[in-house]
Amino acid sequence: MDDALLSIGFGKFQALVLCYAGMGWISEAMEMMLLSFVGPAVQLEWNLSPQQESFITSVVFAGMLLGAYSWGIISDIHGRRQVLYPEATHLIELTFRLRFHQQLFDSLTGFLFTALVTSGAGFLSSFAPNYLSLLLSRFMVGIGLGGGPVLASWFLEFIPAPHRGKWMVIFSAFWTIGTIFEASIAWAIMPRFGWRWLLAFSSLPSFLLLLFYVVTPESPRYLCMKGQICDAMQVLEQMARANSKGMPLGMLISDNQEMELEEITDHSEATHLVEIENGTNGSSDKDTDTKNEGISALRRLLSQKLIRTTLLLWMVFFGNAFSYYGIVLLTSELSNGNRICAAKVTESNQTTNDNLYKDVLITSFAEIPGLILSAAIVDRIGRKLSMSSMLFVSCVVLIPLLFAQTEELTTALLFCARISISASFTIVYIYAPEIYPTSVRTSGIGIASSVGRIGGITCPLVAVGLVHGCHQSAAVLLFELVIFLSGIAVCLFPFETSGRNLSDSTPS
Repeated sequence: MDDALLSIGFGKFQALVLCYAGMGWISEAMEMMLLSFVGPAVQLEWNLSPQQESFITSVVFAGMLLGAYSWGIISDIHGRRQVLYPEATHLIELTFRLRFHQQLFDSLTGFLFTALVTSGAGFLSSFAPNYLSLLLSRFMVGIGLGGGPVLASWFLEFIPAPHRGKWMVIFSAFWTIGTIFEASIAWAIMPRFGWRWLLAFSSLPSFLLLLFYVVTPESPRYLCMKGQICDAMQVLEQMARANSKGMPLGMLISDNQEMELEEITDHSEATHLVEIENGTNGSSDKDTDTKNEGISALRRLLSQKLIRTTLLLWMVFFGNAFSYYGIVLLTSELSNGNRICAAKVTESNQTTNDNLYKDVLITSFAEIPGLILSAAIVDRIGRKLSMSSMLFVSCVVLIPLLFAQTEELTTALLFCARISISASFTIVYIYAPEIYPTSVRTSGIGIASSVGRIGGITCPLVAVGLVHGCHQSAAVLLFELVIFLSGIAVCLFPFETSGRNLSDSTPS
């Protein structure tokens, strides 16, 4: 499989896969960034307490915790996307021959359902009549957003090993586009139309995922791992034709199966015959009981061979999520908290809002140098050293915020901290899929992402609760501790993955 992907290279086919997965990343970034604006606006309109405001953010992460765990396991059992149209990739080659293959209910277990939930619940949340209905709709949005790591794994499995780090950084750039775009439209929409219009507009990228779902192919690596060699070969051949490259001769091999390929002389059919030793194509694997497979996946992740990697990855995801989303919230909450604690409530609401939009937009641009930095170091010095160095730098940058600073210096320090933490978060999403075998890859990332969502649930209570309670030093010190321990965990990872081929089975 790795030789086939290397021979095919990166071309038009992967570019279209990148655009689709990137749109999902933009959607998730926009839904997360809007929390910085919606919380304060809803608090003012509905007279909410700081704790109630923080729950608007925390409930989204609670939904993501459930969604990331569920979609990760489901996609390892049923596929990165359910093959609603097994010949849908022909559309990439400008043909429109589609053939219905599976029941609609089964198809909804892929990232199609995550797009449905995110777009529908996100749009409906703009009509929420009260606080409880807003919490419920945002919880459902979180469940949909939990499928984000599936898109990352799906894209990764189309990329040849030598350039995986570079293209995963480029994939992460879509998140940056989403954050900057959301901050920009919030500045344009919120003062004139209010938070409801922002919620409605921010759900549009998820609707685009629905429109183009039928043209998305299944991961050939997943198909090969499941024994569906014919389907895997079909996707690989379509990739080769779209990229104007040839397929290598020989045997298509995963760690779980070894199938002999025979080249036929009639190239007009553009296919290979497959000889399968056991006489089946592995399609019976689709009937595997989902519940038992989910438990089995969790057991494999906590097996003796993977438990160290799994626990350390959980700690790093928790630390990155807690810190990243905490820094995003601190951008608005530190200025609000300092103003409240200093009893300087002389500014007008318009001035306060303008400062909020300006500060969030400025710090959102910090992700651009963060991406450039991660792209420059991720393959050069390796994943582990890149992540740990970025986390420790973030620790140093936050030290001055242990004490109240001017608004300009606070924004500058948070800008630098966000550069470092966004670079670390980018790299961990490259490293995580590489350390797990195909059989548990999205389960492992999904569960790790769920643990990260716990960090997202708790960080609003720190950023909002402690800062509004005039405990800025305690809040920043807690962020420092979490980031430092995450950096130590990265140093303890068992191996470096830069330049390594993806594995299809648990390492011995």
